[in-house]
Amino acid sequence: MAEGDYRLSDVVLDDTIGRSTPDVEHERAVAIFDLIEENSFEPVGHTGGPYRLNLSLIDSKLVFTIRTEEGGEVATHILSLTPFRRIVKDYFMICESYYEAIRSATPSKIEAIDMGRRGVHNEGSQTLIDRLQGKITLDFDTARRLFTLVCVLYWRG
Repeated sequence: MAEGDYRLSDVVLDDTIGRSTPDVEHERAVAIFDLIEENSFEPVGHTGGPYRLNLSLIDSKLVFTIRTEEGGEVATHILSLTPFRRIVKDYFMICESYYEAIRSATPSKIEAIDMGRRGVHNEGSQTLIDRLQGKITLDFDTARRLFTLVCVLYWRG
């Protein structure tokens, strides 16, 4: 283990999350790929990874089980999803508007909707950083990718 290698090398969604349509499963796989491809993930107080992250849902809470690549236990954090519900709902609504606009709206209207979509996504990413403060240190880009994954957990296709 290289000390200070603060990144995720694997992300697994366990069976509590359940399976969905092929489209949703594809989006989940893409979100995980993007997250693993580039991230900064530092469990507070741990000397370094890389890490494996197992995500599960228990009583409407997102459980982060973190292990080293070799399987050593690092930490488990339980995150209430309640603070994300409004943000995710807003994000899905604005994404729907965006996809509708792509078909018929002017480029300036599409750009305005896309700016709003990015703003809501940034709000969710910052909320994730805030909720994990003192537990896991993430850079903003990693928080964005992880928030995308949280959104895809809600998406039903």
